[in-house]
Amino acid sequence: MADTQQVDARAERKVAKLAREISAFARAHGGAEGQVAYIGERGARIVLVGEDGGWGDLVAPSTEIAEKAVEKSGITVHESFDGEFAAKVKTGSYEWKRMAGIQIGG
Repeated sequence: MADTQQVDARAERKVAKLAREISAFARAHGGAEGQVAYIGERGARIVLVGEDGGWGDLVAPSTEIAEKAVEKSGITVHESFDGEFAAKVKTGSYEWKRMAGIQIGG
């Protein structure tokens, strides 16, 4: 029983920390929306897109923790990263150069 409570407490601390980071991102970018994606054994990726087009991501140890964190933060969550949601991302010259470099072997 104590092991279960310890795991639950650790998970709740992680949820709270991720929710604080998501909320801080949202404040810094005039609001935010997100999407949770399963990335295998590593857990889940929380992709964040600010109202100003800024973007970032966080990794949670599980999809359940990621979903609880975005719910706690109060942001809008999308099922997939496409359409109008993806179009909000603003990329700079670094990203374009990096993506072109990957395509041509750089």
